[in-house]
Amino acid sequence: TRGKEWAQMVSPRVKPLNILGLGYSVGTDGQVLTGEIVVVKTFEELANRSQEVKGKFVVYNFDFKGYGESVKYRGSGASEAAKYGAIGALVRSVTPFSINSPHTGMQSYKSGVPKIPAVSITVEDAELFGRLAARGVKVNVSLYMEASMADREGTSRNTVSEITGTDKPNEVVLVSGHLDSWDVGQGAMDDGGGAFISWRALSVIKKLGLKPKRTMRSVLWTGEEMGLIGVQAYAKQHAGELNRMSIAMESDIGTFTPLGITFSGTNSTAQCIVNEILQSLNTINATKLTLNEEGSDIDYLMAAGVPGSSLDNAHETYFYYHHSNGDTMTVEDSHQLDLCTAVWAATSYAFAALDDLLPR
Repeated sequence: TRGKEWAQMVSPRVKPLNILGLGYSVGTDGQVLTGEIVVVKTFEELANRSQEVKGKFVVYNFDFKGYGESVKYRGSGASEAAKYGAIGALVRSVTPFSINSPHTGMQSYKSGVPKIPAVSITVEDAELFGRLAARGVKVNVSLYMEASMADREGTSRNTVSEITGTDKPNEVVLVSGHLDSWDVGQGAMDDGGGAFISWRALSVIKKLGLKPKRTMRSVLWTGEEMGLIGVQAYAKQHAGELNRMSIAMESDIGTFTPLGITFSGTNSTAQCIVNEILQSLNTINATKLTLNEEGSDIDYLMAAGVPGSSLDNAHETYFYYHHSNGDTMTVEDSHQLDLCTAVWAATSYAFAALDDLLPR
């Protein structure tokens, strides 16, 4: 539970800070924590200045170098700071663009290290702290958080629908997105759009009266944001059928103008088949095939040998809104959603209509 949370710079002047507590963070135990800050750009700098950290907040004002590289400061920044006696971690939001908006997300604590509060701060405030620190100005911050974890587990489920194959019902083409989202914004882009097109693709196939040879299955994953919980359960429960899954498709990087799809398979024949299928989308300019392992939930299926695919789209602005109050339906464009649905429906049906499973 997030509860109430606030922070402010108290010296050299008073300034409210826009913050969002990070996933699994502890709170401040009913107290207001106040302390000086130490600003670092990297974990290496933190280690080199470890003697300065005890009893202070660590501010991570890293240079954004893409989400995959920069997210480590959000994910493990609190534990890295706690090793040296920090009382809290203030992490620059993992985004290339900001209008004073914090971006939340997952973090985790390392065993054997004290758990300290972890929050995201805006790019603007992180850079302000960086400038003040560079001038040798002493900065003090106060933080209050009511964050807490329930003392019992709940139940959350994947949402599954399917069209049973006519010839090979035990073979599966899977399309997916995740149904859960963070509590800020509406989760429209992350991952409402991906969930929508993964459900809608099967609906389109059914309404057109098409009969796939193998089963087409839509899975809307639960618990993605909290650690890929839904897909881990699915992979375990369906381990015996993964050798009969032709391809696992996932949309979780936005539903902007589609460009094509990615493909993780290394078999050259499979790559040629996927490329040929994409040529049928020439009229909407979505023929691009990118060979890489893109995905989050389907990572667990790809690790088991299932070829994976992700929707490739013009998502340059995706991380502007990601995990923030800005992730609302305003970000979505109905025409772009229709185009993404067309890509998802056409490619998944084509995979399901092949005479054989995609070669591995």
